[in-house]
Amino acid sequence: MARKPLMAGNWKMNLNHVEAVGLVQKLAWTLEDKKHDPEKSEVIVLPPYTDLRTVQTLVDGDRLDIGYGAQDVSAFDNGAYTGDISADMLVKLGCRYVVIGHSERRQFHGEDDNIVNAKTQKAVSRGLVPIVCVGEGLEVRQELRHVPETLHQVEGALAGLTPEQVANLVIAYEPVWAIGTGRVATPEDAQEVCGAIRLWIVEQHGGEIADRTRILYGGSVKASSIAALMAEPDIDGCLVGGASLIVEEFAAIARFYEMPVI
Repeated sequence: MARKPLMAGNWKMNLNHVEAVGLVQKLAWTLEDKKHDPEKSEVIVLPPYTDLRTVQTLVDGDRLDIGYGAQDVSAFDNGAYTGDISADMLVKLGCRYVVIGHSERRQFHGEDDNIVNAKTQKAVSRGLVPIVCVGEGLEVRQELRHVPETLHQVEGALAGLTPEQVANLVIAYEPVWAIGTGRVATPEDAQEVCGAIRLWIVEQHGGEIADRTRILYGGSVKASSIAALMAEPDIDGCLVGGASLIVEEFAAIARFYEMPVI
């Protein structure tokens, strides 16, 4: 079964709402100018919360062929949780996607597999598509424990989900040692873990569900590396960080299908 590639631009804590307008407009113009085929890759942006209403207005008003989502979601519905943003709030803003369990949330906010699972369950219950992030640190990679460590995170994050819910979410493999460092896992490195994740889904939920689940790679992705990554059988797109703030670079990543594999 064909899985539509997904290119997700994670802006992290960058760009105010005015700057967001300029980037989204320029991205839409560039994709149109380059004759991007949305059937060959889905393009979404993941702005900070303060930009979401602006992005929603722009995308809806100009009928842009760009999706959007949030960078995190609360595990709670509402109440005395200062600073949290609920799934229902994101749905009202037209979000389709939400990132959950990014390595920076795990590192700086102490989010463990239980919290990631609770957020994933909450997002799914409200019709959002979670982009569930998993991946190992450098020490784990050096000790060759990267596959079991990542699968342990997958198991924790997806606990209690039905097969159909698993098929409709997105898993992003992001080796921590390759995020923002300029170091990129080789296509073979990325495929090893992405392939192991898909095999885990086969073992837990069957081949049909595994064939439908999109698995992304994230970690210093650039236009120069995208074609080789996307040539691997179990990589269905990328979670793009810094390069998503550079319109020409992100647009080129979205059009990976036009690039030769080097």
